[in-house]
Amino acid sequence: MINLFTGIKNKLNGIIWSLLSTGILMLILAILVVWTELILRLVFGMFFLLVAYSFIYGAYKLHSIKKDIEDHFKI
Repeated sequence: MINLFTGIKNKLNGIIWSLLSTGILMLILAILVVWTELILRLVFGMFFLLVAYSFIYGAYKLHSIKKDIEDHFKI
């Protein structure tokens, strides 16, 4: 049982660090928007890529947590 919770805790920590790094990168890109129009276009493109990456990564981690729970309880 402790193994299950350790695995879930590690995966949730991975999600937290991913969202934190994505937020910091988006903050830096938001600051760059102020300077030029070209950067504005690049930032909007990067914003959508970051949001898509966050959703895909979150879905992957949630799926792996679900699989760990199913394997642990033999569902």
